[in-house]
Amino acid sequence: MTATNIISALLLVALIVLLLPRARQMVNESPAAQPGDWQGFILPLIAVALFVLLLMKMV
Repeated sequence: MTATNIISALLLVALIVLLLPRARQMVNESPAAQPGDWQGFILPLIAVALFVLLLMKMV
């Protein structure tokens, strides 16, 4: 391994260690999901997937 790989790995580990407490706090403080919330997530996701498929078919 080169020094660049080692430094990159150390920075990646440091980033994960620093962000993990904040991510845990965001999960704990997030509001509970309501019955219609999944539609607001799934419908745009399906739209993006269909758009990507359309772009792939056009190539």
